[in-house]
Amino acid sequence: MKIYPTQNQQIGDVTAYIATEVEQTPDFLHTYLKKHTEKQQNIVVAFPLLERPLVVALLLEKGKDTNAEREKARQLGNELLTTFKKEKYTEVYIHSSADKDLTMCVLEGMQLSDYQFNKYKTKEDSQPEISVYVDLPVTELTQFNNLLASVAVARDLVNEPPLALTTTRLSEEIEVLSKHFGFEVSVLRKQEIQDLKMGGLLGVNAGSEVPPTFNILTWKPKNAENQQPYVFVGKGVVYDTGGYNIKPGNYMDTMKADMAGAAAVVGLLCAVAKNQLPLHVVGLIPATDNRINSNAIVSDDVLTMMNGMTVEIKNTDAEGRLILADALTYAQRLNPELVIDLATLTGAAARVTGHYGSAFMGNASDEIKKRLQRSGDKVFERLIELPFWDEFGEDLKSPIADIKNLGNPEGGASSAGKFLEHFTNYPWVHIDIAGTAFLNAPFRYFKAGGTGVGIRLLYDFLSEVSTYND
Repeated sequence: MKIYPTQNQQIGDVTAYIATEVEQTPDFLHTYLKKHTEKQQNIVVAFPLLERPLVVALLLEKGKDTNAEREKARQLGNELLTTFKKEKYTEVYIHSSADKDLTMCVLEGMQLSDYQFNKYKTKEDSQPEISVYVDLPVTELTQFNNLLASVAVARDLVNEPPLALTTTRLSEEIEVLSKHFGFEVSVLRKQEIQDLKMGGLLGVNAGSEVPPTFNILTWKPKNAENQQPYVFVGKGVVYDTGGYNIKPGNYMDTMKADMAGAAAVVGLLCAVAKNQLPLHVVGLIPATDNRINSNAIVSDDVLTMMNGMTVEIKNTDAEGRLILADALTYAQRLNPELVIDLATLTGAAARVTGHYGSAFMGNASDEIKKRLQRSGDKVFERLIELPFWDEFGEDLKSPIADIKNLGNPEGGASSAGKFLEHFTNYPWVHIDIAGTAFLNAPFRYFKAGGTGVGIRLLYDFLSEVSTYND
């Protein structure tokens, strides 16, 4: 599906034709919409015409809960697109009485619903592509399309099988995307990672035949409003066996999605650069898989991290925090305004939120947290703050090292956050997307598979930051 701005002449020709057919004046659509809008009804009116494109009139009214209405509009978009495909329409004109925000949400639901990952299917879907025309400004539609294309990029990366997306291939994909979307990228290889003494990343990678990479994505326009960058760190475990604490049963299924945090950071940089946001933004992606051979770390090993801290390993399946720790330490070099990490980090967080939202915590100000939550509510990537008490940090004490990599089973998501805090000296937020990054079954306008969670949330947050700075 592709969305285009409606040319006035196009919609005029179509509405005039409908008006002739029903013996109304050419502006009858506006009159009809106005009449029903005054009654505060939410209605969709379709005008299927012989040898003419379908015209759909949207009569949408905002209720008291604006965010709930936005989500209803996205679901409506999903339903509309399903109908268009079922009826095999190839060209649709949408005329909306709703404000621009709700109309965009309808389009968002359509675009998110339209996503498919058919790369490895031998029989392609024979459905024709649908062209959707809507009466919205060209610039805003272009930015909207760029954002949704960036979400699709992340979903593609998450959905790729492990054989196709190793650490080195992930870096190659990022380099290709940087040229298309306009950001800069620097890829550090194993020797450079060793020179930086990133013991967490090297330790998790020790059992793999494929070397790690550390990816630095940068968008710094000349008109950047911030001197200190906003830094986003994405967990890039391209496949997680659990290491020697191997995942039992079907718990290894979908572990290709353990790099969804990395994918979100890639997608965010794509959107920010393509839409030319006037902000200095950096993405950091430590990438490895978590495999098993005779060199792999085991419980009771001790690793020395980039900042010099020693970590006793108590579970090799608590590996994501080890590679994030080195990335968070590296972020100190950038003198950041704010650092936000995204990671499929703990089953404990997923058990709190399910796939309906993500857990977060950190030492950033309440203002920043509230702004993140507002953005999450707006795009329906909701956030709930978990407790971040010092007692969770006490659970990480080790008898032989500075800290250990695992706390108690109770409050596991919070103790994981406390582990990461040891490697920060700046305002920081940790978002655990374990429950939202990958769906095993369709949900509303998302198909099963990668969701691209985090991109729309953080893009809205950065857009608000830019507006706030103005």
